[in-house]
Amino acid sequence: MDIEKIAKAIEADAGESLPDLRQALQEAKVRVGRVTTPEQMLVRQARTAAGMTQPAFAERIDTPVATLRDWEQGRFAPSGAVLCLLRLITRHPELTGELAA
Repeated sequence: MDIEKIAKAIEADAGESLPDLRQALQEAKVRVGRVTTPEQMLVRQARTAAGMTQPAFAERIDTPVATLRDWEQGRFAPSGAVLCLLRLITRHPELTGELAA
């Protein structure tokens, strides 16, 4: 498995750099430790871009904090609509202010 080639293809498809992607692919390759999914990375990336704690971000996107934690820990994947919202927040964190209105 060529991790760099796969990472570049995924980032090209996502249209952005995914900082933890190579580590996640390496973990998947050796099947050791926890595997991080692209969805998990997107949830964390959006929350970090917004500069919010899990409880604050969950409230802002009108989602139970337990659900947000499940998404971040990979127990469940967010729906397509949520993934779209998270991509927007990642690229435009100021939009979270609009969600509060």
